[in-house]
Amino acid sequence: MKGYLHLEDGSMYEGILEQIGQEEINGEIVFFTGMTGYQEVLTDPSYKNQIVVFTYPLIGNYGVNKSDGESKEPQVKAVVLYECTQEYSHYEAKYSMKEYLQKWNIPILHHIDTRAVVKKIRNHGSMAALITKNAHLNEAPCEMFEDGVFDVASASIQSHGKGDKHIALIDFGFKKSILTALVNRGCRVTTVPFHMMDQVNQLEPDGILLSNGPGDPEKLKDYLSKIKELAESYPTFGICLGHQLLSLAFGAKTKKLLFGHRGANQPVIDTKTDKVFMTSQNHSYVVMKDSLENTELAIRFYHINDGSIEGISHKTLPILSAQFHPEAHPGPTDSEWIFDEFLESVTASKGDIAYV
Repeated sequence: MKGYLHLEDGSMYEGILEQIGQEEINGEIVFFTGMTGYQEVLTDPSYKNQIVVFTYPLIGNYGVNKSDGESKEPQVKAVVLYECTQEYSHYEAKYSMKEYLQKWNIPILHHIDTRAVVKKIRNHGSMAALITKNAHLNEAPCEMFEDGVFDVASASIQSHGKGDKHIALIDFGFKKSILTALVNRGCRVTTVPFHMMDQVNQLEPDGILLSNGPGDPEKLKDYLSKIKELAESYPTFGICLGHQLLSLAFGAKTKKLLFGHRGANQPVIDTKTDKVFMTSQNHSYVVMKDSLENTELAIRFYHINDGSIEGISHKTLPILSAQFHPEAHPGPTDSEWIFDEFLESVTASKGDIAYV
């Protein structure tokens, strides 16, 4: 049947809606530029409450398998694309993309002018959106749902892997690939829901990793003092939301980009080596450069295209962060070495109780 995408600015786009029994669905509309990696995007908790527009015109041609999900179920609110193929060819695939999303009651709006939608977002920014069977609305959508972190974090402390290094992974909605990257490097990992951070010291970890997650980092301001306390006591690494929270905890500020970075081809430079590498990213918020001036933080990475901060380090403490995703799912894998640098700092510091 016909379906309609309504945006906050009053614009409307027509497509074909796969009926799943929902009258309408709303969320923040964003776009992803990668040609592949759609399964990882659909299941990444950082996309919670978001309607994702895929810019590549054909999505689903290698299907959906049972191993590449970044969480146990899709996290997106809805999917907007041009063509969602039901034919797939990969030998590991178990479902078509359409079958997978319908299993979880995720709306699909296809054969829509995705180029026009993406141009609108690029010019006017991410905004509230509504998918419905109705061509006309009494008023434009306005609700954004930017507190999804409270929905995606786990409810209990869990242990994974075996190894000499014990890492506490603070869970704000972590991707499975972050956990896998640590376990594959010989770490014992304890995942700790962010609201249970006060129990980290009892676990006696050798290092801390603050995970990715959805939404505005300033909505977690009540946890910043604890984050700073932990980062001052253990070697610490922050990824995406974790990077933003580390920066806030040490006095920096964040802001929202016009339409964010979402794709697998984002160029980043390392100020330590002057080397450029390609990264996978998914975020709306960034650390403000000027806000670092009176802090103990220094810029470690920045984005080649727009100059935005892509990672920080502390001037005296073993603290490192990355706005991009070094676990690289979807790829590229150029930045996986950052896990090794973090674990080297853990090895160098192992045995120290605290740094302050």
